[in-house]
Amino acid sequence: MKKSFLFIIFLFLFFTGFSQTKKTYVYSIIGKDTLKLDVYTPDNLTASDSLPVLIWMHGGSFISGNRDNSSEKKLAEIVTQKGFIGVSISYRLTRKGESTGFGCECTKEEKISTFKNAIIDYLDASLYIYKNSKAFNVDRTKMIAGGSSAGAEVVLNAVYLKDYFLKDSPKYNELKFAGILSLSGAVLTADYINKNNAIPTMLFHGTSDRLVPYYSASHHKCDFSKPGYLKLDGSYVIAKKLKELDSSYYLYAVKGGKHEISSIPFEKINVILDFFNQASFNKKKVQTKKVVKKQA
Repeated sequence: MKKSFLFIIFLFLFFTGFSQTKKTYVYSIIGKDTLKLDVYTPDNLTASDSLPVLIWMHGGSFISGNRDNSSEKKLAEIVTQKGFIGVSISYRLTRKGESTGFGCECTKEEKISTFKNAIIDYLDASLYIYKNSKAFNVDRTKMIAGGSSAGAEVVLNAVYLKDYFLKDSPKYNELKFAGILSLSGAVLTADYINKNNAIPTMLFHGTSDRLVPYYSASHHKCDFSKPGYLKLDGSYVIAKKLKELDSSYYLYAVKGGKHEISSIPFEKINVILDFFNQASFNKKKVQTKKVVKKQA
């Protein structure tokens, strides 16, 4: 009886020790869109605590998805348990309801406009966190940009091609990200990655991804004759560029893997956070390329 009582006390202390609070905030209103973000914080925070933050953007081809999808919630809760503040954002799904979606019938110009709008949203959300960092117990020097699929495309372009996409990019100059987590993402061109903007970047990608290229190829594998033909540089090209710049990166490639690699790799969370702890926070150079076979 006494052992059972002690075990119950242990479970209570264990789970309450890792409990967190989620609060929702409006970070921007653009036209008819009221954009919100969820901030996950440990319950046992003190006013003086200052933690790293992961600012996450979900995928969904700019058509679907939500900041509180079950996977997004699980990710935010896990990183909160591991000493981070977790943030999951909503953004404008500008291709929702459009007959051409975000594939080969969606024109190149519409795709670039879609990227631009989402980049603005991501940077606005990040700036909101930055300006309210004390209230959210966030360490401004330890902000990690993260996203999956469409969200990964956005965060990569927001960090590395901000000046290309935005005329008013100086508005965001105070934002300094410490790292990027990309799940099946790509940039419009890796040529904009340079010594001044290169930061530790962790990339997960399938080598046979037909939606977002792993190498340098057409978005959604669109033929040159299609309106939506748009060449992108994927994870392989980004990692190669960072290696040339002598910057930190971690490329996790799944040979034969397709776009399912954009799913959040919960079994790799410790590896992911260890990379940012070493490369982003402790300023150690980490250059890792790991290629694994797709599991049957």
